[in-house]
Amino acid sequence: MRPAVNPTGFESRVAPDDHQALRLWLRLLSCSTEIENEIRKRLRAEFGMTLSRFDYLAQLHRAPEGLRMSELSRRLMVTGGSVTGLTDELVKDGHVRRVDDPQDRRSQRVELTPEGRRAFEAAAGVHEQWVIDFLGGLPAADRKQLHELLGRLRQTLSERLHPTSSETPT
Repeated sequence: MRPAVNPTGFESRVAPDDHQALRLWLRLLSCSTEIENEIRKRLRAEFGMTLSRFDYLAQLHRAPEGLRMSELSRRLMVTGGSVTGLTDELVKDGHVRRVDDPQDRRSQRVELTPEGRRAFEAAAGVHEQWVIDFLGGLPAADRKQLHELLGRLRQTLSERLHPTSSETPT
């Protein structure tokens, strides 16, 4: 028999009579925050890298042709100023470079340098193993079911938060 989950962090705010949706939200937030904090700590200790840098490099790794700053900002869900600051740091460190955008001479794209690609790939392989280890305590069938349920939740959220013009929010 598994021990009961000790409500700490966000879940410590839950009262037994709180709505199930609120308890679920705080459970999701607690799990996400705990994993994210551990990844932040490990990235810093093992690679001297912040999670923001890791996420930035991951986006560029998925786009070998590079990305415009506005697209990076959209994908990372941060302000343009944040992306500019990170870009300046990563250019200085030799991990990314700015190149003229062939489709728009007024714009620039940002792309990984070979050094940036090596740094990201080294961290990404270890990061993946951390995540596998974090979630490895759940049986494979539970991980699959949780993935499917969270996918349904994302779909529901999308429908409720971003309805098309013919839909009305419920």
